[in-house]
Amino acid sequence: MSAPVLQERSLSLVEEGFRTLPARYLGGPEGFDVTYHVRLGDIGHTFEVRCTEHAARVRKGISARPADVVVGTDSKTWLRLRAGELSAVKAFRSRDLYVRGALDDAVRFEGLFRLPDGRDPLMRVVDVPVGGVSVSTLTLAGDGPDVLLIHGLGAAKSSFFDCAALLADAGYRVHALDLPGFGGSSKPPTAPYNATWFAEKVCGVMDALGIESAHLVGNSMGGRVAVEIGLGSPERVRSIAALCPAVAFIKREFHPLVRLLRPELGLLPHRFRRGIVERQLWSLFCDSDALDPSVSDVVVDEFQRIMGNAGARVAFYKSARNIYLDKPFGRGGFYPRLAGLEPPAMFVWGTHDKLIPAGFRRHVEEWLPSADQIVLEGCGHVPQVERAEQIAGMLRRSFDHAEALGSSGPRRFARRRAA
Repeated sequence: MSAPVLQERSLSLVEEGFRTLPARYLGGPEGFDVTYHVRLGDIGHTFEVRCTEHAARVRKGISARPADVVVGTDSKTWLRLRAGELSAVKAFRSRDLYVRGALDDAVRFEGLFRLPDGRDPLMRVVDVPVGGVSVSTLTLAGDGPDVLLIHGLGAAKSSFFDCAALLADAGYRVHALDLPGFGGSSKPPTAPYNATWFAEKVCGVMDALGIESAHLVGNSMGGRVAVEIGLGSPERVRSIAALCPAVAFIKREFHPLVRLLRPELGLLPHRFRRGIVERQLWSLFCDSDALDPSVSDVVVDEFQRIMGNAGARVAFYKSARNIYLDKPFGRGGFYPRLAGLEPPAMFVWGTHDKLIPAGFRRHVEEWLPSADQIVLEGCGHVPQVERAEQIAGMLRRSFDHAEALGSSGPRRFARRRAA
């Protein structure tokens, strides 16, 4: 079959897929109104899809209305997405798809439509109401145990996309969420933004999604939140994987000064310069080749877009302040409390992590000798990005080990106490 004939056939299939989208629309959140431009480079056509709360409208070509999100791919990948043969997160991981614009809305697109055979979409983004805030949560379908992925300071659920795709392929039901104050979640300026508050909201998301217990995976601040959930609600936790977790600092020379800093100043209009954001992003990696430059552009764009919101700036400053001020020892100190952690735990460190050095390992070993400790040579602060496949493999083994100990938290803990 000649190239022009193949292109014409692909165009016909693509047009049919777009034509049926409105009938398969599941609806958007309240007030939703997003215009998508889907660019299919191999056939040279762009389709405009405008999604509102109750309806979706499609046109071939674009109108004068500017796009909120641009999605670029090829016709073969697009048809596989629409047929439910792969998820957008997996296509993004293989770099067969790129996005520009609001990342949360881009990720949401796939979950807005039923598949052609009536099946539910492979992934959905839902805004989960929890105690006065809304938590943006991505769920990838799977029949296995639930896994919750919790991002770090200044990041969002997108930092776990590669890992989420790999775990979903392994059969787990994966949930990646934006903590309140970050990503697509609510950003109340008066919230405390400490580990206890975050842990309460994550447990609220679990309640809303009907998750009795889950494996928790957290990077940096997200690792600290995962530990806090394990300390306060151990029955909800099947295991904990803390990737370069923001444990309490031992030396806090600037403690008096940091206590005086006012995160509320984030309400004043200001911007993070792009060059500074780029340098900070690249400093998180040991291997600069581990981050695709096109992906780094998306990350930087998204960070700057989100930080244009005053509530997001306050959340960032408050969270950073609370991490630094986290009390290490004494009554209520982090490390004495860590000694009481019941769920199986794995701590992963990077030899080239400039934010949370691998030397913190010895403090965790001292207070929680039962935890698995792994140091990755030549790895920075975000191993789930820099070493996605390796981390996914480690997580699967850790989950399997925890499941072998007992399929539910309470029975496992009862055996441990009895022993």
